[in-house]
Amino acid sequence: MAKKSARSKTKAKAKAKSKSKAKIKTKRKAAPKPRAKKSIKKVVAKKKSKAKPKSVKTAKPVVAPMPTMPAVQALPDIEVATTSGGRVRLSDLKGKNVVLYFYPKDDTPGCTAESCDIRDRFPQFQNSDTVVYGVSRDNVDSHEKFKSKFSFPFELISDPDEILCRAFDVIRKKSLYGREYMGIDRSTFIFDKQGQLRKEFRSVQVAGHADEILNEINKL
Repeated sequence: MAKKSARSKTKAKAKAKSKSKAKIKTKRKAAPKPRAKKSIKKVVAKKKSKAKPKSVKTAKPVVAPMPTMPAVQALPDIEVATTSGGRVRLSDLKGKNVVLYFYPKDDTPGCTAESCDIRDRFPQFQNSDTVVYGVSRDNVDSHEKFKSKFSFPFELISDPDEILCRAFDVIRKKSLYGREYMGIDRSTFIFDKQGQLRKEFRSVQVAGHADEILNEINKL
């Protein structure tokens, strides 16, 4: 009987040990659960941190709007230097129709095409009793070469100090290959024989512009 009781005791001890081992195993298996929660929090935190830059907006450069009214309403009392060694006071041009076309730079593709279109139609301008002047910031020497190269029958006005350009408000902020600078916005102004402004063109497209000018002059 004593042997049986001893065996039963050893069996009970063995069962208790196996149960305790099973509990330890289950505890070890359950331990990773809190880690999963921490990893979820980290993922959420990362997602939130990534979402922040999306709300950031970069500032865009502000471009001055085009004026609703021209800077001048009549031929201004400004004296300027021209090709052929001349000087002209614009207010003295009354008695004829006057075309002033502002262009960015001598001997560049767009400016050359525009000036040559006007040259080719110059007899029509003459027939309508109209004088034409091209205007840019280039100096007189540059103008003389430009005029001679393409045989322009009209004079070019040199405005290196931008006095005339500012009076007509044609200086604008421009961008080329990411570089911003101030330059002439291609523009044309038409005055009647009383020296009053009758038509202005801003941000001119070269193709067909000479004909646009003539159409407006024919309305005067």
